[in-house]
Amino acid sequence: MNNWAPPFIAAALFWLLSPGMIFQLPGKNSPFEFMNMKTTVASIFVHTVIYGLFLILFFIVLNVRLYI
Repeated sequence: MNNWAPPFIAAALFWLLSPGMIFQLPGKNSPFEFMNMKTTVASIFVHTVIYGLFLILFFIVLNVRLYI
């Protein structure tokens, strides 16, 4: 059986944590901005670190599995 949890969770986190999609940390004008659809190098780095930490949390610490 195939384990479909990793691709689904990774794709959802990638969509949600794209800088400027829902929030941007740090923003261009303030430390935290919502839905501005713009990005900076710093925000790309911060969102990459957050994305990686969430992937580690779901796949290694919580050991999430979904068999379809």
